[in-house]
Amino acid sequence: MTVELTLYNYWRSSASYRVRIALGVKQLEYRYVAVDILSDEQHAADYVARNTMAQVPTLELAEPGQPALRLSQSLPIIEYLDDRWPKNRLLPAEPVARARARALAEIVNAGIQPLQNLSTTNAVKALGGDVGAWVRPFVERGLAAFAAAAAATAGRFSVGDAPSIADCCLIPQLYSARRFGASLAGLDRLLAIEAACEELPAFTAAHPDRQPDAKL
Repeated sequence: MTVELTLYNYWRSSASYRVRIALGVKQLEYRYVAVDILSDEQHAADYVARNTMAQVPTLELAEPGQPALRLSQSLPIIEYLDDRWPKNRLLPAEPVARARARALAEIVNAGIQPLQNLSTTNAVKALGGDVGAWVRPFVERGLAAFAAAAAATAGRFSVGDAPSIADCCLIPQLYSARRFGASLAGLDRLLAIEAACEELPAFTAAHPDRQPDAKL
């Protein structure tokens, strides 16, 4: 049965970037719909009907004879893709490796990203704060924690020798780290993982600068 996939996302959103990577690893074609979060398009009524948090990304799946399925939040989207299309798994089958991959992903997803997302940085600006000075310590501590945890799991990638959900989170976070001017000193293991990921078309095609709505 043919499934049409539509990804509502923003080029520089790290959560959107994660899902683009996962779709590429799975070799799934999808329609790209840009939602300009800087222009507040995520709060339009038709988009909020798709995503009640008014956030990106949203993945919409359309199958003949079925109501549209809409999924939000990047990690559940990635897990759904892994369950639905198990080729090129992003969650290891072995339980300990699977838990560790999820834990690494959550270091980024829960421990870093909420402190650098648009709603947070807008609040910092509104209070007269320096966004870069706010973001950098959280990013640097989080990436150091990721590196320490990955010391027990890493091979060529964050968990062994195949890309996982952890890498789907790490690579966008490294992109954001550079954007905010965070130091990457001492993170040689993570940079080596990044270099391995950059050899894969799924990661290079998902890069923010290569998206149709990119503003360079």
